[in-house]
Amino acid sequence: MTEDTIVHDLAQALVIALNAAGKTLSTAESCTGGWIAKTLTDIPGSSACFAYGIVSYSNGAKESLLGVRSQTLIDHGAVSADTVAEMAEGALRLSGADLGVAVSGIAGPDGGSDDKPVGTVWFAWAVRGKPGITTDTDRQNFEGSRERIRLQSVVHALRGVQERLET
Repeated sequence: MTEDTIVHDLAQALVIALNAAGKTLSTAESCTGGWIAKTLTDIPGSSACFAYGIVSYSNGAKESLLGVRSQTLIDHGAVSADTVAEMAEGALRLSGADLGVAVSGIAGPDGGSDDKPVGTVWFAWAVRGKPGITTDTDRQNFEGSRERIRLQSVVHALRGVQERLET
């Protein structure tokens, strides 16, 4: 099974599950550049469950489009739990979706540091419920080429949405 097939199968299963649950999803992507949204919208029937996809590659886009606070970016950087949490919550606010996923990372080949080496990717999943939005984050350290790091990020993001949908 190729990686493309794995991604397609994950996206297809997620679209089916979202539609069956009557839930919608929004995405806020930085290092994946819209790949999560593209993967989902490749699936027939995704228009019933995919609300928004925002590519916020720059810090300015994170602030102006998603409402990430400039102080968050100053204190923690674009690749951090705090930033992705604000990105996911911003995507929910804008879209009215039930679930949101956000991704920000360092795909390389350069741009890494000792604290955040190439392959560092932060994820946030925001779920609308009662009484409000619940958001959790996760840091992964992927290895490989830029393409491989981004692909692993898409897979991890989709699996995380699926897990939250099932709870």
